[in-house]
Amino acid sequence: MKICIIKLGADGDVLRTIPLAKAIKKKYKNSQITWITKGDIGELLKSVKEIDNVLSVPYYGPDKFDILYNFDIDKDALELVKKIDADEKYGFYDDSGFPSVFNSGASYYLDTLFDDELKKINKKTYQEMMFMVAELKYEKEKYEIKLENEDKNYAEEFARKNRLNRGKLIGIHMGASSRWPSKVWHKENVKELIRKANKKGYDILLFGGPNEVEEHELLVKELEKEKIKIHRNNPKNSKKGFASLVNLCKVMVCSDSFALHVAIALNKKTVGLFFCTSPSEVEGYDLLIKIIADKLEEFFPEKMDKYDEELVKSISVDKVLEAVEGAIGNK
Repeated sequence: MKICIIKLGADGDVLRTIPLAKAIKKKYKNSQITWITKGDIGELLKSVKEIDNVLSVPYYGPDKFDILYNFDIDKDALELVKKIDADEKYGFYDDSGFPSVFNSGASYYLDTLFDDELKKINKKTYQEMMFMVAELKYEKEKYEIKLENEDKNYAEEFARKNRLNRGKLIGIHMGASSRWPSKVWHKENVKELIRKANKKGYDILLFGGPNEVEEHELLVKELEKEKIKIHRNNPKNSKKGFASLVNLCKVMVCSDSFALHVAIALNKKTVGLFFCTSPSEVEGYDLLIKIIADKLEEFFPEKMDKYDEELVKSISVDKVLEAVEGAIGNK
């Protein structure tokens, strides 16, 4: 049996859709699963044993499958659905320029995207809703990625070169899409966390991408004047390179972002900060400590796209540091 899964983005959502591949393979034991995605996130999917083929858009593969699951309402995904024939289809398709559903199980998730009141009261995790889309029973299947020796060696060399104390290494990632400007903890709070953690003997590995280069350089220079050393990833890291460095950390501190899902996929203790997105939709698998801004309900979901300085400063440094030490086991 040939099965196609479409999940193009966002990268964190791709990772937390992995449990569907496990459940589908369990139901259809002799099936061959092809997953279509985009960008280099596909390199991380290749480590998932239940996925037989990982392909990227533009897609030139088979146009006939027994079952198609589309877990994405991205325009490119909806266009791709039109090109692929399948005897059974689940999830989403394009209906005269608007996303619609192949099956009733997909309706709830789609409604949460367009109904603010439903979005606000929803307590289902993303995984629960995707299992509804696939009409499969959710049994809290985890998502995992495995690193290749090349990736592990890269991380080991990074740790050796920078003389990292891996037993007390805190990873910090506060990047986010410009679409959600209030997802990111205020830079002054980040600096204060680094200062306080440094006094307690922790090493810091600051994660960022191309969008954070300038801000991180300024932060590093300022703290170097205080004789505080910060280690940084290469902002041009591939997804695999990023994940290999996350794997070095004892605990990750991040917003509701790709870094959070990478850390969980690597079975890392994670402190997640939620300012304007739904903490209920994020499955923590007993690895995630959620710290929720008191003002979140003022912004979620109607004003998720607005920036508010008071909001992004509202989670205290001491609360985060306490959670970090609890995750590491020092409290």
